[in-house]
Amino acid sequence: MPYRRLPNTDSARIKALKTAIDKCSDTDFNEVVVSMKTLYKAKSAVGKFERMCKLYQQTFETQIRANKSFQKQIKNARMYISHFVQVLYLAVIRNEIKHDHLTLYGLENSEMLVPDLSTNEMLLEWGQNIIAGEEARIAERGVPIYNPTIAKVKVMYSIFKDAYKTQQIHQKSTNRTQEDVVKYRKEIDEIILDLWDQVEEANIDMPPKKKIDKNKEYGIVYYYRKGETIE
Repeated sequence: MPYRRLPNTDSARIKALKTAIDKCSDTDFNEVVVSMKTLYKAKSAVGKFERMCKLYQQTFETQIRANKSFQKQIKNARMYISHFVQVLYLAVIRNEIKHDHLTLYGLENSEMLVPDLSTNEMLLEWGQNIIAGEEARIAERGVPIYNPTIAKVKVMYSIFKDAYKTQQIHQKSTNRTQEDVVKYRKEIDEIILDLWDQVEEANIDMPPKKKIDKNKEYGIVYYYRKGETIE
C-alpha cells in the first residue's frame, strides 16, 4: 500500500483543506464522509491560516524592500565616518590638532586606525562618538574639520540611525507574523489529519485502487514506494 504524508508547505496545507472542503460541498449531504464538526473547523481554520500566511508574506516583502534602501544608508554612513576619522588623523599628524584631543572621540588607543565599523551596532556607537568628539573639540575653540564637515557626517549618520530603527521594526513585525504562522500550523495539521482519517475510515472496505482514487478526491496525497503498484 502507498503511504500518505501530511503537507510540508503552507500552500500545500491550504490546498489540502480547500480540496476536502470543496469535495464535501459538492457531495450530497447523506454521502459526506466528514463530520460537520470537523468540516466547520476546517472552513474556519483555512480562512484564518490563509490570512496569516498572506500577512507574513506582506511583512516579509516590506522588510526586503526596506532593506535594499537600508544597505545604501549603511554604506554612506560608514564611508563618511571612516573618511572623517582619516582626515582627523591626518590633522593630528600635521600637528593641526593635538594628539590628546583624540580622547574626545574615544580614539586615544586607536593607534591611528579607523575603528571597526563592520556591524550596524559598531557604526551606531562610533558615529555617536565621532560626532560628540568633534562638537566637544569645536566647543573648545578648535578649528572644525572640513571635507567632510561634521554636519555632513551627522546627516548621513542620522539617516542611517533612523533607517536602522525602522528596519528593526520591520524585523520584529516579520518575526511576529512568522511565529503566529508556525504556532497555527500544528492546529492546521491536526485538522488535516482528522479529515484524512475520517475519509480513509469511510472508504476502508473498497478495493485498493478504487479506495485510493476516492480518497484522493478529498485531497489525500499518497506516495508510492519504489516499484509499488496498486491493482
